[in-house]
Amino acid sequence: MRKRTVRTVLIALMALILVSLGVSGYVGWSLTHPAKKALTATPDSVGIPFKTIEFPSRKDGIVLKGWVLNPESESKGTVIFAHGYTKNRLQEDVPALPLAKTVVLSGYRVVMFDFRNSGESGGNLTSVGEYEKYDLLGAIDWVKANAPGDIHLLGFSMGATTALLAAAEEPAVSHVIADSPFNNLKNYLRDNLPVWSHLPDFPFTPLIMAMIPPVTGIHPEEVDALAAVDSIAPRRVLFIHSSDDNKIPYTNSEMMWEKHKASFEFWKTSGALHIGSYKIYGKEYEERVVAFLQK
Repeated sequence: MRKRTVRTVLIALMALILVSLGVSGYVGWSLTHPAKKALTATPDSVGIPFKTIEFPSRKDGIVLKGWVLNPESESKGTVIFAHGYTKNRLQEDVPALPLAKTVVLSGYRVVMFDFRNSGESGGNLTSVGEYEKYDLLGAIDWVKANAPGDIHLLGFSMGATTALLAAAEEPAVSHVIADSPFNNLKNYLRDNLPVWSHLPDFPFTPLIMAMIPPVTGIHPEEVDALAAVDSIAPRRVLFIHSSDDNKIPYTNSEMMWEKHKASFEFWKTSGALHIGSYKIYGKEYEERVVAFLQK
C-alpha cells in the first residue's frame, strides 16, 4: 500500500513538472510572438500630411514600414517615435498621433514606424528590445540618408528602452525622450513577469526565464539600458514616468537618471498608469517635450 502511494505521488509530481514545463514554454513562445495589430488610422486623421516609407533593419535586413511627417517650413530636425510592446506606430494608448502633430507643428519632422512583428513590418519575433534596437538604428540610417539634420528619439515603454540602447550605439542621436522605460530586461522580467504572463511567480517565472533563450534565441540580459546610458551622456535624456505606473515601476527611470543628473532630466508624474502621463498632462507633456527638443 505504501509503495503504491509513493508511486502515485511520484507520478503526480512528474505530471505536474511536465505540465509546468509545457505551460512555461508555451507562455514564453506566446510572449515573444504576439499577434500584429493592424493600423486603424493615418496622420491625415489629425490633419497632417504624410508619406509612406520603408527601410531595412540595420542588422538582418527585415523590411520595416512607416511614415514621415514633414513640417510646412524648414525642419529643425527629425524626431523618430518608437512604440511599445505588442503595439504599432500609432501607440493608441498614448495616443501617439496627436503628440506627433504637436511635434510637427513645432517645426520638426517626425518618423513613425512599426518594429519587427508589428503593424505592417516584416518579421515574426518580438524580442522586447534586443533586435528592435537594430530596427531603430535602421530608421536612423533612413533619416541620415534622406533627411539630414539633428536626430532625436521619443520612445514609449519597450520603445523607450530601445531608444536608449540605440542612442548608446549611434552618436548621430542628439536627444532622447524615454517615457516609462524598463532599465534591464532580465531584472525586470525576474521581478514583474506575472504582470505579462498572468501566472503565479513560482514556479513559472524561473521556468519561463530559463526557457526563453533556448526556445526563442532571445537573451534578456543583453537589453541593459542601465549600462547603455553611460554611453549616451553627456547627450541629453528626458525620462517621463508616473509614480503610479502599474507595469513598470518608476524606479527603473529614476535609477538611470541618477547616474547622470548633469545631462539627464526626470519628470516624475503621478496619477497615471503605464505610459498614461500624456492622457493626464496633455498640454504640459507637449510643452515639456518641445522645450526639451529645443535645448
